[in-house]
Amino acid sequence: MIDSSPFRQNGSPVNRRKFIRITTRAVAGSVLAGGIYSAVEAKEIVVTRLSTPVPNLPWPFHGTTVAFLSDIHHSIVVPRSYIEHVVNVTNALSPDIVVLGGDYVTSGERYKWLPGEKYIQPCFDMLKKLTSKLGCFAVTGNHDTHVGIDKINAAIAASGIRNIDNGGAWLTLEDQRMRLCGVQDLRTQKPDVNLALGDATEKDAVILVSHNPDVAEEKVKDARVGLLLSGHTHGGQIYLPLVGAPAVRFCSSYGQKYRYGIVQGPKCRVYVTSGVGTLPPAFRLNCYPEVALITLTSPSV
Repeated sequence: MIDSSPFRQNGSPVNRRKFIRITTRAVAGSVLAGGIYSAVEAKEIVVTRLSTPVPNLPWPFHGTTVAFLSDIHHSIVVPRSYIEHVVNVTNALSPDIVVLGGDYVTSGERYKWLPGEKYIQPCFDMLKKLTSKLGCFAVTGNHDTHVGIDKINAAIAASGIRNIDNGGAWLTLEDQRMRLCGVQDLRTQKPDVNLALGDATEKDAVILVSHNPDVAEEKVKDARVGLLLSGHTHGGQIYLPLVGAPAVRFCSSYGQKYRYGIVQGPKCRVYVTSGVGTLPPAFRLNCYPEVALITLTSPSV
């Protein structure tokens, strides 16, 4: 008699109880292995290099590099040593400009068990070591509002980093200028794009920084903004082929559109970074944390 059961072990049929035990162990092992890998990936910072044109960019700024870091999220699961490593990786790139996209610590209703306030100063003790040729600039995010925006703003000021929330700076090279500006967080503060743009005209090159990429849909209403830099989505942290990133719906009102990478918004191009840190549980899958090194190009060159 031939046994037609598909479940055999050492040439003998495997009974139901043994099969369930073997299967349970296999699944548990796979979950554990996947969890370990995901936790490792969460700390494997990569450098993403890309080039993007900026409308009206003067030729002296052609080839200017911007190191863009967002969502640091210093906490018990994003340790000081990791942030120090990120700073060293960034400085080794010798960027012309450093831009910080907000969410420096983790705080909020879901994370009451995390003492976000105690991580503010250590975070900026590391970030103030960032170096660049034309300066380091920052906006704030939703977690910064939750932990106490005045405390975050004070830490930014004390670090020597320039806060461009609802403001900005004119950068000059060879008597040519470029506007680098930013807005407050879309959902927890009061972003004002007009204040950020200042006296910029449609003939100027303008880079706008917003923690939340949905600003591209809801606040950028004219053609003065040439490029928007954003974070907030973390790339979803976990990205599944054919499915996408389920968690993005908690960050953006526009589905997967602003999950990650270069996106064309209604008025301007947007680059959404996957971010530096992670939220608990500290896992990433198919979505490495990154330092984005963006090379600006002039359409006229």
